[in-house]
Amino acid sequence: MNPENVRMQKILKQMNVQQIKTNMKMKNVIITSFILALVLSSCADKNQTPAAPPPPVLPVAAITSANTTTDAEYPASIQGTVDVEIRPQVSGNLERVYVDEGAYVTKGQTLFKINERPFREQLNNALANLHAAEAALINANLEVDKLTPLVQNKVVSDYQLKTAKASQKIAAANIEQAKAMVGSARINLGYTTVTAPVSGYIGRLPKKQGSLVSATDVEPLTNLSDVHEVFAYFSLGETDFINFKAQYAGNTIGDKIRKLPPVTLVLADNNAYPQTGKIDMVDGQFDKTTGAITVRATFPNANGILRSGNTGRIRLGVQHDDAILVPQSATVEMQDKIFVFTVSKDNKVSKMPITIAGKSGVNYLIKDGVKSGDQIVLSGIDKLQEGQVIQPEKSTKVAQVINQK
Repeated sequence: MNPENVRMQKILKQMNVQQIKTNMKMKNVIITSFILALVLSSCADKNQTPAAPPPPVLPVAAITSANTTTDAEYPASIQGTVDVEIRPQVSGNLERVYVDEGAYVTKGQTLFKINERPFREQLNNALANLHAAEAALINANLEVDKLTPLVQNKVVSDYQLKTAKASQKIAAANIEQAKAMVGSARINLGYTTVTAPVSGYIGRLPKKQGSLVSATDVEPLTNLSDVHEVFAYFSLGETDFINFKAQYAGNTIGDKIRKLPPVTLVLADNNAYPQTGKIDMVDGQFDKTTGAITVRATFPNANGILRSGNTGRIRLGVQHDDAILVPQSATVEMQDKIFVFTVSKDNKVSKMPITIAGKSGVNYLIKDGVKSGDQIVLSGIDKLQEGQVIQPEKSTKVAQVINQK
């Protein structure tokens, strides 16, 4: 091999080795710089504090006091103005039934007919006895008329005349007795026709045509209810009754009743009866067993919507002066307790338990827990925590929420 070529190859090998070393040094520098940058970046992230989220913006209102009315409800039972049992007053076979169950009848309308033949015969017998008594009186009168002149002329002794007059009185008394028997027989005959004592609705008919009925039967022929007006009876406890009396002016219960506002009847489907009623009676004494007193309200019922035996609730309005009101939407219930979130001067919220005295529309009537002037959060309270800072938002709608009923 040419020596020149050998020398050139050695020079080329040295250059390649040098290039490789240079490339490796560059790679090490780049890797070192990258690692250093990562370390510096990591340290910078650790030392940097994350930005805190801004406090939530929530509507806040000041609690105010106002005159308001709350509703108190009491279970009530409904009866017609007249609820009467229709019973037979004589015994016999039920010959005819003229009405059907649930029918509306008018006063004096015939409802039932009991077989009258035995009672008609009793009347005939009583009339016969009356006629016999009348004939006996005629004979007694004739005897007295005959003996009177004879005694005056001293033909016979006055003893016979006195005896005749006694017989005359007995005959007159027998006539009166016979007339009473006729009257009794006529009454019993009249009892065979059973009529409606009042206008109203017929109840169930347990006795059918052909049944044997008696005045001593446990079960009546039917029930008749006059429901053109209905009575709703409900009870007030002693405390409620004291508050009830104290709320209205008047020296007597009668004076207070006349000044009572109308009351509402809430039916079993939770709908209010379309017509209001009037309290017109308070019982004379408390029930010793229940410690409650019975009160009666009267409701018009021209369309017959209400019937005897209906149930419902009487809703009474109770007036409260300077009451503390809080919207129900501004409260949260936890473990059978109700809370509101009050706002301090530094905009921190505190969960405050409240005591509810009643409801007025969409508001709670507050007995204890907050006072007039306290700031409370109106909405968005589900995720609030004790001591959390908020940004209060006040608007013109706040007063409308508080005062809405």
